[in-house]
Amino acid sequence: MKLFDVYPINPINIIKGQGSLVYDDKGTAYLDLYGGHAVISIGHTNPHYVKRLEDQLHQIGFYSNSIEIPLQKQLAEKLGRVSGKEDYQLFLCNSGAEANENALKLASFYNGKKKIIAFKKAFHGRTSLAVAATDNPKIVAPVNETDNVVFLPWNDEAALEQAFKEHEVSSVIIEGIQGVGGIQVTAVNFLQKIRSLCDEHNAVFIADSVQCGYGRTGKFFSHDFAGVNADIYSMAKGMGNGFPVGGIIISPKIAPSYGMLGTTFGGNHLACAAGLAVLEVIEQDNLMQNAAEIGDYLITELKKFDQVKEVRGRGLMIGIDLPEELSNVKKDLLFKHHIFTGEAKPNVIRLLPALNLTKTYADRFLEAFDATLNNA
Repeated sequence: MKLFDVYPINPINIIKGQGSLVYDDKGTAYLDLYGGHAVISIGHTNPHYVKRLEDQLHQIGFYSNSIEIPLQKQLAEKLGRVSGKEDYQLFLCNSGAEANENALKLASFYNGKKKIIAFKKAFHGRTSLAVAATDNPKIVAPVNETDNVVFLPWNDEAALEQAFKEHEVSSVIIEGIQGVGGIQVTAVNFLQKIRSLCDEHNAVFIADSVQCGYGRTGKFFSHDFAGVNADIYSMAKGMGNGFPVGGIIISPKIAPSYGMLGTTFGGNHLACAAGLAVLEVIEQDNLMQNAAEIGDYLITELKKFDQVKEVRGRGLMIGIDLPEELSNVKKDLLFKHHIFTGEAKPNVIRLLPALNLTKTYADRFLEAFDATLNNA
């Protein structure tokens, strides 16, 4: 049997990771400024994280949600405290797509409406409703197509107001910073407008925080920069530092009922141990503050490069927009300087490192970036 060939693969076999470094099977060290799509939030093989999972494995790794799992309550308590959303309710699942799927469904259960407002260049996942709300026709299969999703121009308040006049809106789903869309920061006033219109029309404000949340921007949720609360926040990626964990936190105005949502693997013992370890490290090591400080430093320094068209982002979610003639930069950083970065089309380098990235490693990247531009 062969693998189903759907991924463009770099010819590198990573076999070990520690902190912000990963190592291939030849012993070459790479600086990881991508974290496998923003997943590695507290560093590879973080000792506290490893011990938490190992200790849990020696007790029990899994049982279903048909029994009490105290770790879930501990995770909810910790998440509420660290995020500042203590009056919210937690539903655990396994991935960002599942989180958004459940958020969209829950919104419709709540108000009985069908229309979803999403935005141009949005990415919300690959499952049925999540992919229907994703602005990429290439990954939307015919069976996923629906008239229930309305795509609007991003940051366009007039278009948003008009859509609420024309449709019975169930929910508005928006990333605080678009990741796949090229690290585009949603305007504070636009998030505030979404909040006011959702309040006015009894619609649900869904803050997709799968990539831009969990402390990456210096605040726990990037939407928090707007000073308003969403009704549902979706999360995954950095939530488990590599262990598959996802979830939504839900405003107290939305009441649960038995059978409304469900999952087999979501909230299992190992997932909760991973989730708790991540929050403990974020809190103990002040990683949100570090993300803000190192991110500000990187953004300031990157803006000094004349060849760069634009630098966008907040904290350690950074997009470097390059002209077409510098399309080789990402490849050169990887194969000549051994630095992993991400990309967004057409030519944006995405930096999504662990939140404990040091200034030393930030400087190493800046030096390599400078050398790559000068040799282009």
